[in-house]
Amino acid sequence: MRFTVGRFRWFAQGKDWQRGVDKAQQTVSRQPEIRKVAERHEELGDFSTTLRVVPISALAVVIGAICAFVALALLRLIGFFTNVFYFGRWSAKLISPAGNHLGWLSILVPIAGGFIVGLMARYGSERIRGHGIPEAIEAILISGSRVEPKVAFLKPLSSAISIGSGGPFGAEGPIIMTGGAFGSMVAQLFHLTSAERKTLLVAGAAGGMSATFASPVAAVLLAVELLLFEWKPRSLIPVALASAVAAVVRRYLLGFGPLFSVPEHPLHIGPVSLLGCALVGLLAGILSALLTVSVYAAEDSFLKLPIHWMWWPMFGGLAIGLGGMIFPQALGVGYDTIGALLQGSVTSKVILGVLLVKWFIWAVSLGSGTSGGVLAPLLMMGGALGGLEAMFLPNEGAGFWPLISMGAILGGTMRSPFTSIVFAFELTHDANVFLPLLVASVIAHAFTVLTLKRSILTEKVARRGYHLSREYAVDPLEILFVREVMRSKVVVLPAAGTLQAFQQALRSDHRQRQRLLPVVDKEGLLVGVITRGDIYKGVKQQGETVWQRPLGDLVRTQFVQTFPDEPLRAVVYVMAEKGITRMPVVDRNTRKFLGLVSLDDLLKARARHLEEERRREQVLSLRFFLPGGGAQEREEAQDHTEAQNRTEPQAKP
Repeated sequence: MRFTVGRFRWFAQGKDWQRGVDKAQQTVSRQPEIRKVAERHEELGDFSTTLRVVPISALAVVIGAICAFVALALLRLIGFFTNVFYFGRWSAKLISPAGNHLGWLSILVPIAGGFIVGLMARYGSERIRGHGIPEAIEAILISGSRVEPKVAFLKPLSSAISIGSGGPFGAEGPIIMTGGAFGSMVAQLFHLTSAERKTLLVAGAAGGMSATFASPVAAVLLAVELLLFEWKPRSLIPVALASAVAAVVRRYLLGFGPLFSVPEHPLHIGPVSLLGCALVGLLAGILSALLTVSVYAAEDSFLKLPIHWMWWPMFGGLAIGLGGMIFPQALGVGYDTIGALLQGSVTSKVILGVLLVKWFIWAVSLGSGTSGGVLAPLLMMGGALGGLEAMFLPNEGAGFWPLISMGAILGGTMRSPFTSIVFAFELTHDANVFLPLLVASVIAHAFTVLTLKRSILTEKVARRGYHLSREYAVDPLEILFVREVMRSKVVVLPAAGTLQAFQQALRSDHRQRQRLLPVVDKEGLLVGVITRGDIYKGVKQQGETVWQRPLGDLVRTQFVQTFPDEPLRAVVYVMAEKGITRMPVVDRNTRKFLGLVSLDDLLKARARHLEEERRREQVLSLRFFLPGGGAQEREEAQDHTEAQNRTEPQAKP
């Protein structure tokens, strides 16, 4: 006998109906696991953060305080090696190598530094090579946020030797990697998930940068834009606390900010100057692209050398030494030169020296695989470009255009415009330049996004065979629910029936596609599921007698189900966790069967997203705003609908 209820179809033998229902109800009563599954419910909200964030934040606070001392140690190490290599004295004071009196012997200093760094990388840890941030990204994405403890000691030491011997690098990349290593070490002492280790690793990185540059907000933004790859309270809160604590401790170790003082700039600038900011952004974008290309062109050249990579930093050191002979200000971190650029007190010779010599030795030495950061060199070269632009752009005060160009270079090269804007503010405490920085940084960012596939930071990760996307968007699986994609026209079996009654029906072509067969009672409540595999397995184990048994005896009573008001993200996670591809959908309160959802149905969410991205349509025309235009638009839409109805074939009952 065939019954049709609503949009479901099932087959039943009337004489076995009540017996099967009773059997199924007894089976359900013996399996409380089903009821437990039915009670699974995720309270939907803006965020998915739990109380687990509290202990993670407590650990992050400790890590932030530790990283402030790590930043102090790194800066002292840089000063120590600079004094030893160039001045032959024992002092930890941060000083520029430009004032040395070694003459031509100064060429040998960076070569010796490169040799030491190469030895440390080969026999210590290869993780110390590079400018730090790509290595931190790789540790997060590939290594489960696990960093070897020795990296926490070798990275700052190698970076201090590299910069102290004249390397044209900044301290931010090494401190990000070192702080991240200490954060990872602390995380590895506890039973944490990979996501929690990532949070603490990034907390250490942000704490180190905050303490080094007195830039707590920019450090958090950098962590989000470059390291976390998410904007969730579970990670943002601990990282922000670590950065704040590091900034507070820094005040007692290194003093208050800003790192660079600048003259006061006007709050209001005219339209011509705003257009000048747009031009600065465009030129900064061009320079950013050229800087990125030059670094990896140098790296490609080193790859062609028939020698081990351990020796490459020595060739980079040779380039540094020769460049230092031509333009000594290009050596070292260059904070004094950056400060002079922001004060507007540099000559054209210094500007050209930074743009040409600093660029050359930075690209070659960084391409050689030595240890050092990129932020300080980018600030220096951006400031030099701004000094050049100040010669023909409107006068908005000393150091105005170098400051705007610095922010734009960071936004274009690192693909992090908001970080660059806040970073420039925290370095100078000049709040009047937010609008010019926004214009310049975003335009520089737009240029490099359109011209380069990857940034200077992510290109190294890509060259190691990995890919990451830095776009932040809402996953379509987050905003679509099961009820929007589930299939309600499915085959349903009654619990009172036997397999023999459905043997022929199940072999029909239009039912072969449905692998999961729900079994319900006479009220439509789901009592279990059965698959075609179960049927074949039963025949193999029990023979032909299995066809005579009620479905209530054969169904799986331990199964995973979902509800119509659950987001598709939750369904995907359950499918991945349980290793299944299909799930029955039931009413959350009554457990009445409603339909099925499968992986194929989940693709509908992706298809809708693709349509939103690619389909172009004109919703309104100019006639809509003319007198009577709205009525005409509605009449045309009605005529179009009626024409479609006339041409479409009528559905058969």
